[in-house]
Amino acid sequence: MAELSQTWTWLEGKWVEGNPPITGPRSHAFWLGTSVFDGARSFEGVEPDLDRHCARLNRSAEALLLKPTMKAGEIAEIAREGVKKFRPGTAIYIRPMYWGEDGGVGQVAVDPESTRFLVCLYESPMPDPAKGGASVTLSPFRRPSLEVMPVNAKAGCLYPNSGRALVEARGRGFDNCIMLDMIGNVTELATANVWLAKNGVVATPAPNGAFLNGVTRQRTIALMKKAGIDVRETALSYKDFLEADEIFTTGNASKVMPITRIDARELQPGPMFRRARELYWDFAHG
Repeated sequence: MAELSQTWTWLEGKWVEGNPPITGPRSHAFWLGTSVFDGARSFEGVEPDLDRHCARLNRSAEALLLKPTMKAGEIAEIAREGVKKFRPGTAIYIRPMYWGEDGGVGQVAVDPESTRFLVCLYESPMPDPAKGGASVTLSPFRRPSLEVMPVNAKAGCLYPNSGRALVEARGRGFDNCIMLDMIGNVTELATANVWLAKNGVVATPAPNGAFLNGVTRQRTIALMKKAGIDVRETALSYKDFLEADEIFTTGNASKVMPITRIDARELQPGPMFRRARELYWDFAHG
Protein backbone atom coordinates (compact mmCIF):
# COMPACT_ATOMS: atom_id res chain seq x y z
CA MET A 1 0.00 0.00 0.00
CA ALA A 2 1.20 3.51 -0.82
CA GLU A 3 2.22 5.62 2.17
CA LEU A 4 -0.71 7.70 3.36
CA SER A 5 -0.65 11.32 4.48
CA GLN A 6 -1.50 12.09 8.11
CA THR A 7 -4.98 10.68 8.72
CA TRP A 8 -7.46 10.69 11.62
CA THR A 9 -10.79 8.84 11.61
CA TRP A 10 -13.70 9.20 14.03
CA LEU A 11 -15.35 5.79 14.34
CA GLU A 12 -17.86 4.66 16.97
CA GLY A 13 -17.05 7.54 19.29
CA LYS A 14 -13.26 7.31 19.14
CA TRP A 15 -10.46 8.90 17.11
CA VAL A 16 -8.13 6.44 15.40
CA GLU A 17 -4.94 7.45 13.60
CA GLY A 18 -4.05 5.94 10.24
CA ASN A 19 -6.18 3.61 8.11
CA PRO A 20 -8.18 1.32 10.45
CA PRO A 21 -9.80 -1.88 9.10
CA ILE A 22 -13.57 -1.41 9.19
CA THR A 23 -15.18 -3.91 6.78
CA GLY A 24 -14.99 -7.61 5.99
CA PRO A 25 -15.80 -9.83 3.01
CA ARG A 26 -19.43 -10.15 4.19
CA SER A 27 -19.91 -6.39 4.62
CA HIS A 28 -22.60 -5.19 2.23
CA ALA A 29 -20.68 -2.09 1.18
CA PHE A 30 -17.52 -4.07 0.42
CA TRP A 31 -19.44 -6.61 -1.62
CA LEU A 32 -22.25 -4.60 -3.21
CA GLY A 33 -21.10 -0.99 -3.11
CA THR A 34 -23.52 0.61 -0.64
CA SER A 35 -21.42 3.54 0.52
CA VAL A 36 -21.87 7.30 0.33
CA PHE A 37 -19.55 10.11 1.30
CA ASP A 38 -19.12 13.83 1.09
CA GLY A 39 -16.08 16.02 0.87
CA ALA A 40 -15.41 19.29 2.63
CA ARG A 41 -12.21 21.24 3.11
CA SER A 42 -10.27 22.90 5.88
CA PHE A 43 -7.62 25.30 4.57
CA GLU A 44 -6.07 28.53 5.76
CA GLY A 45 -8.03 28.13 8.98
CA VAL A 46 -11.51 27.99 7.42
CA GLU A 47 -14.06 25.26 6.55
CA PRO A 48 -16.39 26.87 3.98
CA ASP A 49 -19.88 25.38 3.63
CA LEU A 50 -19.06 22.47 5.94
CA ASP A 51 -22.68 22.41 7.11
CA ARG A 52 -23.97 22.06 3.54
CA HIS A 53 -21.60 19.18 2.82
CA CYS A 54 -22.77 17.38 5.94
CA ALA A 55 -26.43 17.90 5.05
CA ARG A 56 -25.81 16.52 1.56
CA LEU A 57 -24.25 13.39 3.07
CA ASN A 58 -27.55 12.61 4.77
CA ARG A 59 -29.47 13.14 1.52
CA SER A 60 -27.05 10.83 -0.27
CA ALA A 61 -27.58 8.15 2.37
CA GLU A 62 -31.33 8.27 1.91
CA ALA A 63 -30.96 8.08 -1.89
CA LEU A 64 -28.95 4.85 -1.50
CA LEU A 65 -31.52 3.43 0.94
CA LEU A 66 -29.19 3.82 3.91
CA LYS A 67 -30.35 5.30 7.23
CA PRO A 68 -28.65 8.56 8.30
CA THR A 69 -27.74 8.20 11.96
CA MET A 70 -26.22 11.63 12.57
CA LYS A 71 -27.54 15.16 12.25
CA ALA A 72 -25.63 17.47 9.92
CA GLY A 73 -24.61 19.70 12.82
CA GLU A 74 -23.23 16.73 14.74
CA ILE A 75 -21.16 15.66 11.74
CA ALA A 76 -19.76 19.17 11.37
CA GLU A 77 -18.88 19.29 15.08
CA ILE A 78 -16.93 16.03 14.80
CA ALA A 79 -15.12 17.33 11.72
CA ARG A 80 -14.06 20.54 13.46
CA GLU A 81 -12.82 18.49 16.41
CA GLY A 82 -10.74 16.44 14.00
CA VAL A 83 -9.22 19.49 12.34
CA LYS A 84 -7.62 20.37 15.69
CA LYS A 85 -5.53 17.19 15.50
CA PHE A 86 -3.51 18.67 12.61
CA ARG A 87 -0.97 21.47 12.58
CA PRO A 88 -2.67 24.89 12.28
CA GLY A 89 -3.06 25.88 8.65
CA THR A 90 -2.81 22.32 7.30
CA ALA A 91 -4.89 21.76 4.16
CA ILE A 92 -7.25 18.92 5.07
CA TYR A 93 -9.79 16.86 3.17
CA ILE A 94 -12.84 16.14 5.36
CA ARG A 95 -14.74 13.01 4.32
CA PRO A 96 -17.78 11.86 6.33
CA MET A 97 -19.24 8.53 5.22
CA TYR A 98 -22.10 6.09 5.68
CA TRP A 99 -22.02 2.49 4.53
CA GLY A 100 -24.20 -0.57 4.80
CA GLU A 101 -23.00 -3.55 6.81
CA ASP A 102 -25.77 -6.13 6.25
CA GLY A 103 -28.08 -7.11 3.43
CA GLY A 104 -31.84 -6.74 3.29
CA VAL A 105 -34.26 -8.07 0.66
CA GLY A 106 -32.57 -10.99 -1.06
CA GLN A 107 -29.23 -9.69 0.30
CA VAL A 108 -28.99 -7.39 -2.75
CA ALA A 109 -30.72 -4.47 -1.08
CA VAL A 110 -29.07 -3.09 2.04
CA ASP A 111 -30.59 -3.33 5.50
CA PRO A 112 -30.95 0.36 6.50
CA GLU A 113 -30.64 -0.54 10.17
CA SER A 114 -27.09 -1.79 9.56
CA THR A 115 -25.86 1.65 8.42
CA ARG A 116 -22.50 2.64 9.91
CA PHE A 117 -20.82 6.06 10.04
CA LEU A 118 -17.38 7.62 10.22
CA VAL A 119 -15.58 10.88 9.58
CA CYS A 120 -12.13 10.64 7.97
CA LEU A 121 -9.78 13.63 7.78
CA TYR A 122 -6.42 13.61 6.04
CA GLU A 123 -3.76 16.04 4.91
CA SER A 124 -4.29 17.00 1.27
CA PRO A 125 -2.52 20.07 -0.18
CA MET A 126 -4.55 22.58 -2.16
CA PRO A 127 -3.40 23.01 -5.79
CA ASP A 128 -1.91 26.38 -6.71
CA PRO A 129 -3.15 27.95 -9.98
CA ALA A 130 0.12 29.91 -10.19
CA LYS A 131 1.81 26.57 -10.88
CA GLY A 132 -0.44 25.86 -13.86
CA GLY A 133 -3.88 24.57 -14.68
CA ALA A 134 -5.15 21.28 -16.05
CA SER A 135 -5.45 19.91 -19.56
CA VAL A 136 -8.67 18.21 -20.68
CA THR A 137 -10.08 16.22 -23.55
CA LEU A 138 -13.40 14.58 -24.39
CA SER A 139 -13.95 11.26 -22.66
CA PRO A 140 -15.45 8.31 -24.55
CA PHE A 141 -17.18 7.34 -21.29
CA ARG A 142 -20.43 9.01 -20.30
CA ARG A 143 -22.23 9.89 -17.08
CA PRO A 144 -25.26 7.65 -16.36
CA SER A 145 -28.79 8.81 -15.71
CA LEU A 146 -30.96 8.29 -12.62
CA GLU A 147 -32.74 5.38 -14.30
CA VAL A 148 -29.57 3.25 -14.16
CA MET A 149 -27.43 4.63 -11.32
CA PRO A 150 -27.94 6.65 -8.08
CA VAL A 151 -26.64 9.91 -9.53
CA ASN A 152 -28.66 11.85 -6.94
CA ALA A 153 -26.18 10.64 -4.32
CA LYS A 154 -22.46 11.11 -3.81
CA ALA A 155 -22.12 7.35 -3.91
CA GLY A 156 -18.92 5.34 -4.05
CA CYS A 157 -20.35 3.08 -6.76
CA LEU A 158 -20.32 6.00 -9.25
CA TYR A 159 -16.61 6.63 -9.04
CA PRO A 160 -15.16 3.63 -10.93
CA ASN A 161 -16.74 5.17 -14.04
CA SER A 162 -14.94 8.46 -13.37
CA GLY A 163 -11.78 6.53 -12.58
CA ARG A 164 -11.68 4.72 -15.89
CA ALA A 165 -12.36 8.01 -17.68
CA LEU A 166 -9.36 9.57 -15.93
CA VAL A 167 -7.09 6.62 -16.75
CA GLU A 168 -8.11 6.76 -20.41
CA ALA A 169 -7.55 10.53 -20.64
CA ARG A 170 -4.18 10.39 -18.88
CA GLY A 171 -3.13 7.62 -21.24
CA ARG A 172 -3.55 10.20 -24.02
CA GLY A 173 -1.55 12.85 -22.17
CA PHE A 174 -4.31 14.85 -20.44
CA ASP A 175 -4.88 15.59 -16.75
CA ASN A 176 -8.66 15.24 -16.79
CA CYS A 177 -11.60 14.89 -19.15
CA ILE A 178 -14.97 16.37 -19.98
CA MET A 179 -17.78 13.82 -19.73
CA LEU A 180 -21.10 13.94 -21.56
CA ASP A 181 -24.49 12.65 -20.46
CA MET A 182 -26.30 9.91 -22.33
CA ILE A 183 -27.79 12.34 -24.89
CA GLY A 184 -24.56 14.23 -25.60
CA ASN A 185 -24.64 17.29 -23.35
CA VAL A 186 -21.59 18.22 -21.27
CA THR A 187 -22.05 17.34 -17.59
CA GLU A 188 -18.75 17.93 -15.76
CA LEU A 189 -15.17 16.75 -15.58
CA ALA A 190 -14.41 13.32 -14.16
CA THR A 191 -13.68 15.05 -10.83
CA ALA A 192 -15.18 18.57 -10.81
CA ASN A 193 -17.89 20.84 -12.18
CA VAL A 194 -16.85 22.74 -15.31
CA TRP A 195 -17.44 26.30 -16.52
CA LEU A 196 -16.72 28.40 -19.59
CA ALA A 197 -16.59 32.11 -20.32
CA LYS A 198 -17.15 33.71 -23.71
CA ASN A 199 -17.71 37.35 -24.60
CA GLY A 200 -18.10 38.31 -20.95
CA VAL A 201 -20.76 35.68 -20.19
CA VAL A 202 -20.12 32.74 -17.86
CA ALA A 203 -21.91 29.44 -18.47
CA THR A 204 -21.99 26.06 -16.73
CA PRO A 205 -24.03 22.93 -17.48
CA ALA A 206 -27.53 23.02 -16.04
CA PRO A 207 -28.17 20.21 -13.55
CA ASN A 208 -30.04 17.57 -15.55
CA GLY A 209 -29.92 14.53 -13.29
CA ALA A 210 -26.62 13.21 -14.68
CA PHE A 211 -24.32 14.90 -12.15
CA LEU A 212 -24.40 16.38 -8.66
CA ASN A 213 -25.10 20.07 -8.35
CA GLY A 214 -21.89 20.71 -6.39
CA VAL A 215 -21.83 22.70 -3.17
CA THR A 216 -18.87 24.78 -4.41
CA ARG A 217 -20.63 25.16 -7.78
CA GLN A 218 -23.78 26.53 -6.15
CA ARG A 219 -21.76 28.87 -3.95
CA THR A 220 -19.76 30.21 -6.91
CA ILE A 221 -22.89 30.84 -8.96
CA ALA A 222 -24.42 32.84 -6.11
CA LEU A 223 -21.25 34.85 -5.51
CA MET A 224 -20.75 35.72 -9.17
CA LYS A 225 -24.37 36.71 -9.67
CA LYS A 226 -24.24 38.91 -6.58
CA ALA A 227 -21.15 40.56 -8.06
CA GLY A 228 -23.13 41.44 -11.19
CA ILE A 229 -21.64 38.80 -13.51
CA ASP A 230 -23.89 37.26 -16.17
CA VAL A 231 -23.94 33.55 -15.19
CA ARG A 232 -26.08 31.08 -17.10
CA GLU A 233 -26.94 27.46 -16.32
CA THR A 234 -27.71 25.89 -19.67
CA ALA A 235 -27.19 22.93 -21.99
CA LEU A 236 -23.66 23.04 -23.37
CA SER A 237 -21.90 21.01 -26.06
CA TYR A 238 -18.25 20.04 -26.27
CA LYS A 239 -17.98 22.45 -29.20
CA ASP A 240 -18.97 25.28 -26.84
CA PHE A 241 -15.94 24.48 -24.72
CA LEU A 242 -13.64 24.19 -27.72
CA GLU A 243 -14.65 27.73 -28.70
CA ALA A 244 -14.63 29.29 -25.21
CA ASP A 245 -12.48 32.25 -24.20
CA GLU A 246 -11.63 30.51 -20.93
CA ILE A 247 -12.51 27.35 -19.01
CA PHE A 248 -12.33 26.73 -15.28
CA THR A 249 -13.57 24.27 -12.68
CA THR A 250 -15.11 24.23 -9.24
CA GLY A 251 -15.05 21.40 -6.75
CA ASN A 252 -14.29 20.64 -3.16
CA ALA A 253 -10.80 19.23 -3.64
CA SER A 254 -9.43 22.19 -5.62
CA LYS A 255 -12.15 24.84 -5.15
CA VAL A 256 -11.65 27.09 -8.22
CA MET A 257 -8.97 26.18 -10.78
CA PRO A 258 -8.22 27.07 -14.44
CA ILE A 259 -8.13 24.78 -17.47
CA THR A 260 -5.11 25.70 -19.59
CA ARG A 261 -5.49 23.25 -22.49
CA ILE A 262 -8.42 21.57 -24.23
CA ASP A 263 -7.27 19.04 -26.80
CA ALA A 264 -4.57 20.85 -28.84
CA ARG A 265 -5.75 24.36 -27.92
CA GLU A 266 -3.83 26.30 -25.27
CA LEU A 267 -5.73 28.61 -22.90
CA GLN A 268 -4.74 31.18 -20.30
CA PRO A 269 -6.38 31.72 -16.91
CA GLY A 270 -8.79 34.55 -17.67
CA PRO A 271 -10.54 37.36 -15.83
CA MET A 272 -13.69 35.34 -15.09
CA PHE A 273 -11.66 32.54 -13.49
CA ARG A 274 -9.67 35.05 -11.43
CA ARG A 275 -12.83 36.83 -10.32
CA ALA A 276 -14.57 33.58 -9.39
CA ARG A 277 -11.58 32.46 -7.32
CA GLU A 278 -11.26 35.86 -5.65
CA LEU A 279 -14.95 35.89 -4.75
CA TYR A 280 -14.79 32.37 -3.34
CA TRP A 281 -11.72 33.10 -1.21
CA ASP A 282 -13.30 36.29 0.11
CA PHE A 283 -16.43 34.31 1.02
CA ALA A 284 -14.44 31.50 2.66
CA HIS A 285 -12.53 33.92 4.87
CA GLY A 286 -15.51 36.15 5.51
